[in-house]
Amino acid sequence: MTTAIVWFRRDLRLTDNPALRAALQAHQRVLPVYLHAPDEEAPWQPGAASRWWLHQSLTALDATLRKCGARLHIAAGATLPALRRLIVATQADAVYWNRLYEPAVIARDTVIKEALRNDGLDVHSFNANLLFEPWEIATAQDTPYKVFTPFWRTARARLQERPPLPPPRRIEGIELADALPLDRLGLQPKIAWDKGFHAVWQPGEAGAARKLREFCTEAIGDYSAARDLPDRVGTSQLSPHLHFGEISPMQIAWALHQQAHSARQQAGAQKFMSEIGWREFSHHLLYHFPQTAQKNLNPRFDHFGWAVDDEVLLQRWQRGRTGIPIVDAGMRQLWATGWMHNRVRMLVASFLTKNLGQHWLHGARWFWDTLVDADLAANTQGWQWTAGSGADAAPYFRIFNPVTQGEKFDANGDYVRRWVPELRSLAADEIQQPWRVAGGLQRCGYPPPMVDLAVSRARALTAYQATAQR
Repeated sequence: MTTAIVWFRRDLRLTDNPALRAALQAHQRVLPVYLHAPDEEAPWQPGAASRWWLHQSLTALDATLRKCGARLHIAAGATLPALRRLIVATQADAVYWNRLYEPAVIARDTVIKEALRNDGLDVHSFNANLLFEPWEIATAQDTPYKVFTPFWRTARARLQERPPLPPPRRIEGIELADALPLDRLGLQPKIAWDKGFHAVWQPGEAGAARKLREFCTEAIGDYSAARDLPDRVGTSQLSPHLHFGEISPMQIAWALHQQAHSARQQAGAQKFMSEIGWREFSHHLLYHFPQTAQKNLNPRFDHFGWAVDDEVLLQRWQRGRTGIPIVDAGMRQLWATGWMHNRVRMLVASFLTKNLGQHWLHGARWFWDTLVDADLAANTQGWQWTAGSGADAAPYFRIFNPVTQGEKFDANGDYVRRWVPELRSLAADEIQQPWRVAGGLQRCGYPPPMVDLAVSRARALTAYQATAQR
């Protein structure tokens, strides 16, 4: 009887899981394993919000496996020794996993694959989390893309949607006595700051499938316009499910291909697929330019005139006390739910880097700790795009005005009212600029703007112009 180990990482699903499917096709018994070794991902070990999600998702995965006749074996510590112990305990002759693409993980996995093969094991890895491997899309000169539009044009032309691989009905599993209880991993917060998370999210494969169904039936037709409006559910909110591999991008592509019938739905599906394309592009960039998780992609910004690090400014931004309503609404939404609307992400990032002049890494690190969808590739790309130091970077003169953006995309002020309750009594034409209401700030206890938007914009323009001329 042949036995295989299936090493689950951020592919926490049974549907459309090529590593699991291949193992079940080639072997009579399978040990599903999760190995907890966060330090092997340094310097970007999972943040607090990600750990919360991981705990829930592993719980859901184990429950699904048990329905199929197997259990998730959990272990902690250095991965290679842990795998070797499990191989001995099960007499496994093969190990299967789905690939990840962060620099530290690639280096770790390369060492593990070579070591296990030298031990005489069959080792197989698969693409389960991207539409294309990062090395499969290249320019005509066989170089990496640095601009999104031609990248996605090439990738979209090559994309062939396919039905997802079906989940197994039965798994002949193995139960070992030394499995760790999930609680021993210490993923849950000791202080209950996660109360709001449970009301918003259903981590796990079932929750991902539900989000996709709701998006396809209720939101896809209006997506092109509604995706920019933070006061409503106009986006898919699939990003954390994608990050943890509870759903694959091919499952999403196939669902849109099958269910987008009307012209509006097809337009929405096309626009949404371009957002999936941005995710692909982010992984493409991080794979080819692994230094960008810490350093500027554009070397001109290595000498950019960032302001001196200011903990007071940074903490006011983190806590949603900047005095700019839509910025504060976004930061408070992030703290309460572990997520922030994408349009607002751009606004809070622009405010931190351009109006406050703080280095983009300060924002990237805060997002990394507080977002349930904290993804190294997307986080890096998003912050460098806004700061102007990355690929497809916004021109230096594009500095979002959070007041006019709020008036445009939260015209009635409903988003601000939800997350900044101090301002609920203000009218729609007042709520994005409450300092202009006579006595309004004193009455509601809301702080004045921590920086003059016009003055800070001019200062940022000067710094960006100097960088552009280098």
